[in-house]
Amino acid sequence: MDSGTVVGRVIRSGIGALAVLSAVPAGAQSYPNKPIEVIVTTSAGSGGDVVSRSVAEIIRKQKLLPELLTVNNRVGGAGIIGYKYFMTKRGDPYTVMSVTSTILLMAFRAETKIGLENYTPLALFAIDPQTIMVKADSPFKTFKDLMKAMQQDSSSLVGATTSAAGTGRMVIHLMEKQAPGSRIKFVNFKGGSEAVTSVAGGHTTFSTENLSEGLPFVEGKKVRVLAVTSDRRLPQAPDVPTLQELGYPITAGTIRGFTFTAGVPKEAVATMETALKKAHESAEWKEIAKRNIFQDIFMGSEAFTQFLAKRMPEYQEFYEAIGLGKKK
Repeated sequence: MDSGTVVGRVIRSGIGALAVLSAVPAGAQSYPNKPIEVIVTTSAGSGGDVVSRSVAEIIRKQKLLPELLTVNNRVGGAGIIGYKYFMTKRGDPYTVMSVTSTILLMAFRAETKIGLENYTPLALFAIDPQTIMVKADSPFKTFKDLMKAMQQDSSSLVGATTSAAGTGRMVIHLMEKQAPGSRIKFVNFKGGSEAVTSVAGGHTTFSTENLSEGLPFVEGKKVRVLAVTSDRRLPQAPDVPTLQELGYPITAGTIRGFTFTAGVPKEAVATMETALKKAHESAEWKEIAKRNIFQDIFMGSEAFTQFLAKRMPEYQEFYEAIGLGKKK
């Protein structure tokens, strides 16, 4: 055989192989092959920030992904700044958002109107239930005592919350629905601990913030917990009844989870969902959930998507009731 023919075949073969390699799209390369940005819309030290950094660290330590998750706090506008930035990353598998219940509220804010169709939910990690807390020497010994006062004269009652449209405020709205005609005044504070401090000092009547925010006051016997808004009693507070137990159809809590934008490749979704599930199963996460008094629950992408869709009507009713819904 002519040596030139052999050489020619080798060259042609090499060129063909290069052509095949060059035809492989960048998206088909191993994912992830660079750091993944995690957007947090609240400040450092907040619940969403703590969850995001904890999960990122678990994934790093256990090498659940070949790349790091880097947290980026984009704070302002009650979450609007972070959400609007996130929406510029449509289809980008290297940008994840740490979500709370705000993901539902954004669909009804006139400034955003970001519906669930704009996301690819990845995983629900936990629900941070709200609690009804009063001062330790409050005349309201039970939640029913407080509801009775609401029905008789709500004008003297003041709630302590952290947002005019947050989950704590939503609980007040749901309480008002159980006492037709009542209207509770409320004061917003920068954080849950400040809200509970106001209750402990007698400046407000009750708080509807997370139990983790009020735990130091509970342990110091400065405030008393009347009820929790979870669907079952919390292992960390077994003596505190749920509102449903007491006959009130109220279930609420701050969502702790993660999402992609819409349009992200299915392979990336599957990879991230698997890593997050393994992180949730770790002993480190279980300790974090216990310490922060989370209702520890995991839902993958499909289940989390369905969960959000089911909660949407409740949030729509709430937003429209407080006059902050979409402008027509």
